[in-house]
Amino acid sequence: MTGSGASFENVSMRIGVISDTHGLLRPEAMAALAGVDHILHAGDVGDAEILDALRAIAPVTAIRGNIDRAGACAALPATELVELGGVSFYMLHDVKTLDLDPVAAGIAVVVSGHSHQPRVERRRGVLYLNPGSAGLRRFSLPVTVAMVTLGEGAPRAEIIALLR
Repeated sequence: MTGSGASFENVSMRIGVISDTHGLLRPEAMAALAGVDHILHAGDVGDAEILDALRAIAPVTAIRGNIDRAGACAALPATELVELGGVSFYMLHDVKTLDLDPVAAGIAVVVSGHSHQPRVERRRGVLYLNPGSAGLRRFSLPVTVAMVTLGEGAPRAEIIALLR
């Protein structure tokens, strides 16, 4: 048991997390995600073909972001709760709009995007992950994705720089 009240199975999985592609799927992102068991896209997809390309690597769970207002991406849900390897992931594009208590809901990982700033932090036993932006570089922010590893104990996440 963790502080979040969630218990974890001992299922080994690697989950690729990407966000804010804004219509650009870099070859470096595809290479970084190669071999994962599942991919989470935290919104601002920009082009549904990106999700099709990611599905060639692994199953994909995606949500819409603030730019996904038209076309196929507009039909994506605003939030998603998905269980992978016995671990619950709650996805929303902007963490500032989080309107539930992940601890009370038994959620182990909150995945967001929007800010383009990669971040991994644990609060009250819940892992908060923003993979940063994998699309066009914005300001001086890095171009990144993230990897979540499930196995023994709580989920672990790391940020992977695609371009410096």
